Amino acid sequence: MTLATSSVGLSIIKQVLLGGINSAAGIFSNKQAFLQNDLIIKALPSNLRSIYNMLDSVAPGLAAQGKNYIAEAAVYTVNTSTPILRNAVNSLNANDVTRIMQGQDGIATQILREKTEQQLVQAIMPKVDAKLNEFGIVRSINMALQGTNLLGTLLGNQSSSNLGSNGLSRLASEQMVNGMFNIIEQHEKQNRASMLGAFSGAANK
Repeated sequence: MTLATSSVGLSIIKQVLLGGINSAAGIFSNKQAFLQNDLIIKALPSNLRSIYNMLDSVAPGLAAQGKNYIAEAAVYTVNTSTPILRNAVNSLNANDVTRIMQGQDGIATQILREKTEQQLVQAIMPKVDAKLNEFGIVRSINMALQGTNLLGTLLGNQSSSNLGSNGLSRLASEQMVNGMFNIIEQHEKQNRASMLGAFSGAANK
C-alpha cells in the first residue's frame, strides 16, 4: 500500500471524487435535471414522500408544486455545498487513501459523507428555508391538510397538525444532501476500475 499513500494515489482519488462533485453540481444547477434524476428521487426521505402522497389525495397539483419549489431551492444551494465538498476532498490524508484502496465500491464517497454530511445539512438548510418561505409552500401544505390530523401523526407531533417551516426545510435539505452523495457514489463506482488500474499500473513501474 505504499503507492496508496503516495501523492500519486491521492491525486487519482481526488480527481475521481471531484469529478463526482462536478457531476452533482451540474445536476443541482438545473431544476429539470434535479427533478428527473433517479438518484435524487431515490434520496427522498420517507416522511417527505408520505407528505407528497397525502397531498396527491387531497390537493392534486400541490405535491408537484412542492417538488418544483424544492428543485428551485436546490439550485440556490449549489454554491454553498460544492465548496464544502471540494475542501473535504482536498483534506484527504494518507489514512483516508489507504481505507479507500482497501475498501469496497463506494468507500471514498462514504468517507466524504463522514466528513461533511452534518455540515452540509446545517449549511444549506437556512437557504432552503428562505426559499420555501419565499414561495409560501409550507402555508399552502398546511392549508391543504388542515383538519386531516395526518401531518402531525406523520411528523411525530401529536399536539399539532401543522408542518413547520423548519420541518419541511430539513426534509428537503436531507434529500438534497443524500441525492448529492448518491450521484458522487455513482461516479466513483463508474471510475473504480480505471482508478484501481491506474494504481496497479503505477505500482508495476
